[in-house]
Amino acid sequence: MTDTITHLNSADADFSAQLQSLLAWEESSDAEIHQRVLNIIDTVRSQGDKAVIDYTNQFDRTSISSAAELEISHDTLKAAWDNLPKDKADALEIAAKRVRAYAEKQKMDSWQYTEADGTMLGQKVTPLDRAGLYVPGGKAAYPSSVLMNAIPAKVAGVRELIMVVPTPEGVTNELVLAAAYLSGVDRVFAIGGAQAVAALAYGTETIPAVEKIVGPGNIYVATAKKLVFGQVGIDMIAGPSEILIICDGKTNPDWIAMDLFSQAEHDEDAQAILLSDDAEFLAAVAQSIENLLPTMERADIIKASLSARGALIKVDSLEQAAEVANTIAPEHLELSVEDPEALCKHIRNAGAIFMGRYTAEALGDYCAGPNHVLPTSGTARFSSPLGVYDFQKRSSLIYCSAEGANTLGKTASILARGESLTAHARSAEYRLK
Repeated sequence: MTDTITHLNSADADFSAQLQSLLAWEESSDAEIHQRVLNIIDTVRSQGDKAVIDYTNQFDRTSISSAAELEISHDTLKAAWDNLPKDKADALEIAAKRVRAYAEKQKMDSWQYTEADGTMLGQKVTPLDRAGLYVPGGKAAYPSSVLMNAIPAKVAGVRELIMVVPTPEGVTNELVLAAAYLSGVDRVFAIGGAQAVAALAYGTETIPAVEKIVGPGNIYVATAKKLVFGQVGIDMIAGPSEILIICDGKTNPDWIAMDLFSQAEHDEDAQAILLSDDAEFLAAVAQSIENLLPTMERADIIKASLSARGALIKVDSLEQAAEVANTIAPEHLELSVEDPEALCKHIRNAGAIFMGRYTAEALGDYCAGPNHVLPTSGTARFSSPLGVYDFQKRSSLIYCSAEGANTLGKTASILARGESLTAHARSAEYRLK
């Protein structure tokens, strides 16, 4: 047995308490960071471009002197795409086509119906006018995040998509810029951090204000998104990456160990859990973890993640595993079993469900088609993956004929007077026959 990862058993009397302890995670609420971000937001609101330039020079170690230098031109994006090696361009294009095809299925349409008296009721669906996409920059390269955030917005019909990406010391990432070009991003600004979120939320002389901000970022970006929510919409406050695997013991244990690693390598707070009704298989996976860990480039991060928040959990049955999964409500759920469709019927809470032995979670991160922006930290109990619907608004439609106003007006009058709202009642009564 390994001590790299915790072993739990659902038969233990205190299993529920042990599970809750394992799942407990709360982003550190640093009052100093909160105040610093508030100050940045206030300064950007009052000083506009000047504040964004000053913060960018300070935090990204650049020497920008004018607001015009903040924008990365469309020609630069096109050049990044044109100069990509063929294998990378092909991979990006395949992923983009699959994400777009899946997103097309998500579009909501307007609808309406007319009642016998001529009253029409319905719903009008319209895209957001403008959305903002935050993309991490510097050494990190997340072209997949560009595709996953930008393509659903464009499929939804968002008129203008504004991307912000920090460029520490002026260094840009060609893959990210190429993905922006391929996804149809309209404008890109070389800014990041809380100042970029503030600029998108409130607008500056150069950077237009948006209706919604999406995309991942560090603690400063996440805090800024929380603080500007209400002025703009946001996608979600994402916690550490998570994977939960249910396996019947018949998948290659090396495959399962590597699937656990695939999320643990994100950072030390990531969570990787395996549920199985086969104790010998859990032991085999534990051995695979020991064998494979030294071969990993990010072995230290993986080991820290597995030691702090990972677990191999013995359950009595696959049905019990499904119930444990519903309690955890994981971001990513792999059903590595003989009949994944049957087991899937028992799943109520999960961001994305990967079905069958050959469906590695990593495929969903890059190119399967469904969005990889998913609810974390148990929020899959009540929220959903990012999609086209996040960039569309619904407006209710109500049209009353004279006859309909007479019928509905009597009902509204009675209810309004019952609430002592006389003006409401009289407004409806004026239209009675």
